[in-house]
Amino acid sequence: MSDGFTETRSSGRTLAGATILQIVPALREEASARTAIHVATMLLQAGARALIAGADGPLVGELKSAGGEWIRLATEKANPLRSRRNVRALENLIASERVDIVHAQCAGGAEVARKAAAKIAVWLVTTLPDVPPASVRELSRTAALARADCIIAPSVYAATPVLDHYGIPRDQITIIPRPIDTALFDPSAVPVEHIDALRKAWRIAPGDRVVLTPGRVAPWNGQVLLPDVARILAGQGYRGTVFVIVGENRSNSRYARSVLEQAQTRGVVASFRITGHCPDMPAALALADVVAITAIEPPVLGRDAAQAQAMGRPLVTTGVGVLPEQVAVPPYLPEDVRTGWVAAANNPADFARALGLALSLDRTAYHAMSARARQFAEYMFSPQSVAAATRAVYTSLLTRKF
Repeated sequence: MSDGFTETRSSGRTLAGATILQIVPALREEASARTAIHVATMLLQAGARALIAGADGPLVGELKSAGGEWIRLATEKANPLRSRRNVRALENLIASERVDIVHAQCAGGAEVARKAAAKIAVWLVTTLPDVPPASVRELSRTAALARADCIIAPSVYAATPVLDHYGIPRDQITIIPRPIDTALFDPSAVPVEHIDALRKAWRIAPGDRVVLTPGRVAPWNGQVLLPDVARILAGQGYRGTVFVIVGENRSNSRYARSVLEQAQTRGVVASFRITGHCPDMPAALALADVVAITAIEPPVLGRDAAQAQAMGRPLVTTGVGVLPEQVAVPPYLPEDVRTGWVAAANNPADFARALGLALSLDRTAYHAMSARARQFAEYMFSPQSVAAATRAVYTSLLTRKF
């Protein structure tokens, strides 16, 4: 960072030959660690050294096999003695390995990195959590994350409370969404027989249209709204539409039963399927004509929205949390790039209106939206795009003067 350096470092460098250290809680299969692996792969391809510090986890082997380096570092436990040791260890690491940029993807890592960066010439990048702070106490834990040369956030939704609390200008933050596996969620990669098998297992007639709702069947995901939506659409003449709810349904079995009871009461139960967990979500999404996300509380990541569009499916989602940012809709983007609709949460009439527009698309308009959805997902959520956006942040720092 720009104050307190005891060493100077030349400016105008490129990623080739640079050394980038990322800090994560642990190399487990979770959003920050998976993103760090994607970024490390990009760095290695660009000729940089890629180091990741964190606790052990199953992704260590993947990092090493790609050519990256792992440093054991436990930063998430509130232990003052360990924290001081971590700061000294990080200072020594930065100096001995000539680290150019430290990218802390967790609060504990940011605190250690900030203290080390006060003495060693190194740029500091931080990534804010996926879930925004819900209290003043949680905001206080983001202090180190908010004091960096560059700040990355996975969404405007996650960033806004932190920016407002610390008075950070909007132009000092870069929004980079979490990646999804766009190679796995690719309509061209799904065998037709997988789709046919699901259609048969879920008793969907060849001519029926499918509205698919992914995600755990639980009150916060709002699936109980769908029977009212189905009744409204049926009253408007939409026939031959099957509502398929795909997700784990045993943890909240009473709620899952209430969805079917509501469908029975509304006279639309024949159009409903609750399938339970599906191990082949690409095929499930490929079976859908439209994907409907009915959440009434903000999801942590909102990956279902991104995956649906990666599969080229028009999306109808509620306007909670990060979800509106994950679909291309006016007024934020022009009408001719639309990939879906955003409806008011817990509002069957508004959701039915939006879903009716999706179901009313003629063949030409549907295929055009499907292609746009795929393109939008590749641009926003592919590992390559996310890594490229992070690369741009790093490159901008390397061209600065301390």
